[in-house]
Amino acid sequence: MSFRRKVFLICPVRGHDMSESEAYVKRLEEQGLEVYWPPRDTLQDDETGLRICQDNLTAIKEAQSVYIVWDGKSQGCLFDLGMAFALGKPVLPLGLPEPTTTKSFQNMIRAYSAEKVNRNANELS
Repeated sequence: MSFRRKVFLICPVRGHDMSESEAYVKRLEEQGLEVYWPPRDTLQDDETGLRICQDNLTAIKEAQSVYIVWDGKSQGCLFDLGMAFALGKPVLPLGLPEPTTTKSFQNMIRAYSAEKVNRNANELS
């Protein structure tokens, strides 16, 4: 039995076309990863968004790592990012706004990703 590593892809959903993040999904799946992709895998018919957040939380818990494509605007991405952060999941950026000279989420994501990668490398050596 072969084991495929589960990952979660944080990406903008509301007001976005699936094709904006589809290439990332295809690339990850071509690498043999099992990708949970909210535009495809989370039922988006939800009046308040609570069930969407709960479904995404379940999927993030089950994922070994999380990838993120963020446009700098999506609040849903930030919410999912917060859940991944609270669960201690490695977060790997695929697409982010340019770094800023002051505090910002794009800077935090890069720093958190580097910290998790370095910590995991040290634990393996």
